[in-house]
Amino acid sequence: MNFNQIDHIAIIVSNLAKAKEFYVTKLGFEIVREVSRSDKQDVMLDVKNGTVKLEIFVKADAPARPNYPEATGLRHLAFKVENIEAYVAELDSKGIKCEPIRTDDFTGEKMTFFFDPEGLPLELHE
Repeated sequence: MNFNQIDHIAIIVSNLAKAKEFYVTKLGFEIVREVSRSDKQDVMLDVKNGTVKLEIFVKADAPARPNYPEATGLRHLAFKVENIEAYVAELDSKGIKCEPIRTDDFTGEKMTFFFDPEGLPLELHE
């Protein structure tokens, strides 16, 4: 079996307006499709930024993330960037705080974390 690349990443959030404000307005993802699914009692918001595609499922009654970040399942999303300092400055200008930039112990590359409105850890990795 040979997988070429990840097609998309699916995440669950509890608030559509906050998700749009964060992922679309602040992070610059473009809305591809927004579908209200009455049978599932949710909204599916597909967004993309370059080749990165997210499926955001909005469920108002979704349980909170059990703990940070060591719950079973998705640990975090990592975005590959160039000039991490510029990305951190841009996020800061939009009111999104990042942890201090540090060097990854294994790769020797610069990295930092910030969080979406639901507390999902998001990483910038240079």
